[in-house]
Order: sequence, then C-alpha cells, then structure tokens
Amino acid sequence: MNDFGQITDALGKALTSLGHEFTSVWLPIQLGAILLAAGLGALAGKLIRSRATPGEIVMGWPAYLRLLVRLLLDNIGTIIFVLLLTVAQTVMLTMTWPSRSYLLGVAASLATAWVVIALVAGLIRNAFVYRLVAIFAWTIAALSILGLLGPTMVALDSVGLIIGGLRVTPLLAIKTSVLMLVALWLASATSDFLERRLQTTTDLTPSIQVLIGKLIRLMLITFAILIALSTAGIDFTALAFFSGAVGLGLGFGLQKVVSNLVSGIILLADKSIKPGDIISIGDQFGWVTNMGARCTSVDTRDGREILIPNEDFVTQHVVNWSYSNYRMLLKANFGVSYDCDPHHVRAVAIAAAASVPRVLTDPAPNCYFEAFGESSLDFSLRYWIDDPNNGVINVRGPVMLALWDAFKREGINIPYPIRDVRISTAERNAGLPDQFAPASNASKSPLD
Repeated sequence: MNDFGQITDALGKALTSLGHEFTSVWLPIQLGAILLAAGLGALAGKLIRSRATPGEIVMGWPAYLRLLVRLLLDNIGTIIFVLLLTVAQTVMLTMTWPSRSYLLGVAASLATAWVVIALVAGLIRNAFVYRLVAIFAWTIAALSILGLLGPTMVALDSVGLIIGGLRVTPLLAIKTSVLMLVALWLASATSDFLERRLQTTTDLTPSIQVLIGKLIRLMLITFAILIALSTAGIDFTALAFFSGAVGLGLGFGLQKVVSNLVSGIILLADKSIKPGDIISIGDQFGWVTNMGARCTSVDTRDGREILIPNEDFVTQHVVNWSYSNYRMLLKANFGVSYDCDPHHVRAVAIAAAASVPRVLTDPAPNCYFEAFGESSLDFSLRYWIDDPNNGVINVRGPVMLALWDAFKREGINIPYPIRDVRISTAERNAGLPDQFAPASNASKSPLD
C-alpha cells in the first residue's frame, strides 16, 4: 500500500504543480505553442506525403531500407512537430526560467519517443505484434519521462501470489510476457530465414527440407522460452506444478494434437509423403502443397484446399500416385457391338489414345479385350501420362473424344440397350372405371 501511496503522492505533486501553472500566463503560452506546432506538423506532413515519390529513389534498395523510408514518410508530421517544439523550447529557455517551458519539453520527449518506437516497431511485419510492442514501449517511455516508472514498478512488484513455490506478481507477469513475446518473435523470424535458405538447397529432398525446418523452428522456440523465463528470473524448479498441469492436459485433452505432431514428424522422416506428391485418401484427391505440424494441405483441381490431419496419413489407406515417379496409369473402359472385329477395335483404340499429346509413347498405350458382355464386346484402354500435376480429367476427356471420333470414322458402333415395351388389351383396360371400359360383345346391337 505504501508503494501505491508513492504513486498517488507523485501524481498529486504533478497535479499541484500543474495547478500552479494554471495561475500563470506561461501555461496557455505553452499549450498554444503545442497546438500550433501540432497543426503545422500535420499540414507539412500531409503536403510532403502528397508530393514525395520515394518509389523511384529507393528502387533496388534492401527491403528493410525501403520500409524505413516509408515509415519516415508516415511519421514526417510528428517529426516536424518535435522539431518545432524543440525550437520553441530553446527560444523560451533563452528568454525565461526553464520551469516555464517544462510542458514543451515533456511534449517533445513524448513525441520523440513515439517516433523512435514507430520506426523500430514498424519493422515488425505482424500487425498485432507491432501494435502491442508500440503501445507497451511508449507506455514505458511515457512513465519514464514523467518520472513515474520507478514507483510503478515497485507498486506492481508489491502484490503477488504464491503458486507452487513461485511468487507471481503483476511485474513478473508483464516482464515475462514481454520477454516471451520478443524471444518468440526473434525465434520465428530466424526460423523463417533459415527455412527460406533451406528451400534454395538443391541437395536436400523437399521432405528433408521441411523436416529440418520444423526441427529448427521447434528448437529455436524451445530455447526462446527457456531464455525468456531465465531472464525474467523464474526458477525452473518452481515450474514443477505447471509441468504437471501440462502433462495432465496432454493425458486428457491433447492426445490428438500430440498424435498429429508425432505423425507429421514420422511422415517427414520416412518420406512417404512429401510436398508436390499426388495422393488420394478416402474420397479426396489432390496435390500436397504444405506439410505442417498439425495437418497437411492438399490442393484439389477445383480450387479447394483441404486440411487433412497428419494422423489420417498414418492410420488410413493412402494412395501416393507419385511416390517413386510421376507416371500415372489411366484407364478407359468401353464396349462395342458384336458385329465389330475386336482386332480392328484394338488397333483403332490404341491409335486414338496415341494421338493425344500428353499420352506417353513409352510405355505405349494398350487395349485389352476383357469380356464378352451381355450386349457388347468389353475392352479396356490403358495409357500412361507423366505430368499428373497438370490435371487428369483434362487428359481423360480428350482421349474419350479421340475414341469417339475414331469409332465414327471407322464405323465401329457402341451398343446401347433397346427395350420394346408391349401392353396387352387386358393390361391396358385393367384398373379403369366401368364407365371408361369398352362395352362387351353381349351388349352390342346387331346393327354394330
């Protein structure tokens, strides 16, 4: 409570001094100077941004330098505001006592801290992390400028709870959260950089690249957490309670998460599925585009992106059409009339399939006479392609059209069922009302 009293006393003194300033003419002068500088800075910043064309100047510069120039333009109004306040404060210092320009110094310091934080935090690509870091850093800077940072830290550290031998205070929670956030961001940025470098390495297969990248990310995140906790002053022996809670959570509610994580590592290690493979699992068929820690992304030809849990690839039947090579065998079943010569039909079907550009000539298409059907001679045309990533339906369709054109040209008929339905007189009259039924011969007139 004494710590909060110190903060209250500091705020009271600041308000008292501010109240004394209200009785002086210098407070309106400082407020007017601040408002005038803010207006001029906003107007000048808008004018500069409307006429500046940094795209031509920074073309070819590194990405971070281009981003820094853009951030400078975004904050140019605040920078001009700081410069004007600095000039105004310098002029007032030469004319009167320093206490009569104190408000100008505070405003200039707060604005300077905002510009510096905006420039540094603006390099963070994540918008949420950027806002969080900017607000937190500026709050710390503002408390330091106003002289309230020390009492605030002491007050936040004066209240705490004992949990599992660890004293948890608001100050410890804030420090740990900030350090954890910074450490995780650095670990994520470093792992992204290393993963991009791994993708440019041609000596490693795609699955090994993904596996190494995931292991590097996992290790960096683990080290980041340990470093953040140790820097915050947390004793790891005091975390036994939390580790037990995590183990209990794994045992009851996180089995699927852990199972998917382990399954993903197994898939990457044994290289049974890798990015770029063509797979079918259940009724899903598509191309593996990304393998994550929890799920694998499969891109279908209809524009959908299906997220399949990694556990399904380990526990279910999966067909990998490009496990060892990208050649794929396609089939086209058809039947022809019994009047056709099966030898001629085979030759025509093989020539029709070979005329399609994407059908391979080695191995060449082949056609098999499979069965004497109920009303047709049944054949199976089989052909190979080596680029299934460009589509499968757009090969089957041209092959079927080539068969149709060839059969029309050679006079080969494709039978279709013909049904002759005959209705007898008794069946036709059955169920009709008596007034609609035809008259019997006994009731006919001799004149009929």
